[in-house]
Amino acid sequence: MPGESAGEGLAAADRYYRDYGCRARELKRQGKKIFGYLCAFVPLEVLTAAGFIPFRIKGDVNEPITKADTEMETIVCPLVRSCFDMSLKGNYEFLDGIVIPHACDSICRTYDIWKYTLNLPYSHLINMPHGTDDSSLNFYKAVLNTFRTSLSRFAGREISDQELTQAIGLHNQNRAKVRELYELRKASPPLISGAEIAKVLVAAMGIPIEESIEMISGVIDEVKQRGGVLASKPARIMVVGAQVDNVAFIQLIEDSGAWVVADDLCPGAREFFSYVDATDDPMDGIAERYLRKIKCGRTYREMKGNYQEYLEDRFGHMGQMIEDFDVDGVVLYIYKYCDPYGFEVPQIKSYIESRDTPVLYLEDEYSMSTIGRLRTRIQAFLELIGSK
Repeated sequence: MPGESAGEGLAAADRYYRDYGCRARELKRQGKKIFGYLCAFVPLEVLTAAGFIPFRIKGDVNEPITKADTEMETIVCPLVRSCFDMSLKGNYEFLDGIVIPHACDSICRTYDIWKYTLNLPYSHLINMPHGTDDSSLNFYKAVLNTFRTSLSRFAGREISDQELTQAIGLHNQNRAKVRELYELRKASPPLISGAEIAKVLVAAMGIPIEESIEMISGVIDEVKQRGGVLASKPARIMVVGAQVDNVAFIQLIEDSGAWVVADDLCPGAREFFSYVDATDDPMDGIAERYLRKIKCGRTYREMKGNYQEYLEDRFGHMGQMIEDFDVDGVVLYIYKYCDPYGFEVPQIKSYIESRDTPVLYLEDEYSMSTIGRLRTRIQAFLELIGSK
């Protein structure tokens, strides 16, 4: 049964955001099994079909990384180190298992540390290929079937195709609700702020999928009823980066005099805008979606055509969002030591600037101790946009 507060919209999102993990603890006390995961590349449909509650492990920009640095090298991505640090400090003591994909090196190469140190009843590494050709897809489907078998063994029963199809339907419904929520950002001024969107999506990472659908539906109804109450601001900004699971950076931009109306983030459009197609074998649709439809810097895409056509293939979804959401400027927000996105920066800038859209590139730590120093650069960028 959904939690009593699941239908309260923004109030529920605020509560689940501030006390992240509170609903998972309630469900744990009710006998549910909670499975932690890192990254958008974990196929949540399989976990849901198995009867487990997916719970995305997040860090805390307000908490100094201390315990994690005794186990992981400090050149590991600060987001991953913070996630591990929060786990070591007992924030996710309710987990029954953990699933980690072969996303980037900081996630994949630390799997053994997670497995050994947390010593949970279940752990699994999804060996996801970096290519998207047919042989990679076939390999990935075999990997996912191994994952399905492993989960079935832990659950003590087979995961049926019917259960997978039902889980796909639920997660697609949730994605559709997120897209509906994003539509409210197209108005001028937007009907919902970027900080509010970020809070809703982070809250959704920590509750069951059925409750997420209900909560986001409540947010949509609430926002539509309040109408255009947000003030007008001179700039509409899109944020591009990896995982941003705290509203502080989005709030910083909006407090500086702009609206964040679009993104290519996790959690965000990158994670929610693509669906799992209906296929005879549900694992085919799942494999296709996670390997080919999620556009992330960790995935290699073979160059086809000329350089501009290659950029369009890789970043065309960003260009479409710039157009659809009437974006005035793009902020590239990259964490230190995030190699996949660090290597992407020159090409992303080249593509976006080719569309006559200004770009601000920021490299930062995953920490509130450093985020404040970005204010001056953001304000200068907004002034530049305003002068055009």
